Amino acid sequence: MHGSNVLFAIGPLEVTSAVTTMWAIILVIGLVSWLATRNLKEVPGPLQSLAELAVDKLRNYYEELLGKEHARKYFPVFATFFIFIVVCNYSGLLPGAGHLKGFALPTASLSVTAGLATVAFFTTHVIGIRERGLKHYALSLAQPLYLCFLMLPLNLIEQFVRPASLALRLYGNMYGEETVTENLYEIFPIGVPLIMNVLSLLFCLLQAMVFTMLLSIYVSEAVEE
Repeated sequence: MHGSNVLFAIGPLEVTSAVTTMWAIILVIGLVSWLATRNLKEVPGPLQSLAELAVDKLRNYYEELLGKEHARKYFPVFATFFIFIVVCNYSGLLPGAGHLKGFALPTASLSVTAGLATVAFFTTHVIGIRERGLKHYALSLAQPLYLCFLMLPLNLIEQFVRPASLALRLYGNMYGEETVTENLYEIFPIGVPLIMNVLSLLFCLLQAMVFTMLLSIYVSEAVEE
C-alpha cells in the first residue's frame, strides 16, 4: 500500500514501488521540462507560459524568504525540491495509487522522505561553508564563544534533529492523509472521498511549501553573518 513491498532487487539494493514511482516522476518532470524549454519563443505557447509562470511564482516566494541575492543564486536547488515533492504528493491522487503494483505514493514512505531530508541537510551546510568559509561557519556553531562548551553540542544536536524533523513531518502528513482518505472510501464510498481528494489538492501543495520553506530558513541562518 505504501511502497513497503519489494518488487525486485539490483544486487543488494531492493527496489520498492515507491522507488519505481519516483523513477517515473523524474522521467515525467524531465520530459515536461524539455518540452517547455526546447524551443523558447518571445511569444510563448501554453506550456512555456505555464513554466514561466511557475518559475516566477517560485522565485518571488524564495526571494521573500532568502533575499534576492541568495534566492537567485540557489533557486535551482529550492525549485527542484519543491517541484519534485509536489509532484510526488499529487501522484497519490491518481487512480490506482497505492493499489497497482509498482505504483505508490513516494512521500508516504519514510525512506524517501529521509533521503530528501539528508540531501537538504548537506545542502544547508555546503551552502553555509561556501558563503562564509569553513572556519567562520564552524565558529558560528559555537556562538557565543564564551559559552562554546555548552552551545556547540546543543547546536550540533539541533543540526541533526532538523533533517529528522523534515523527514518525519512530510512522511507523517502524507501517510496520514493517504490512510484517512482510504479508510473514508471504505466507509463512505460516495461523496466523502471526493471531498477529501479536493482538499488534498491544497494539502499536497502545502506540504511541499512547508518542506522548502523550512529548508530556506535553515539556509538563511547558515549564510547570515
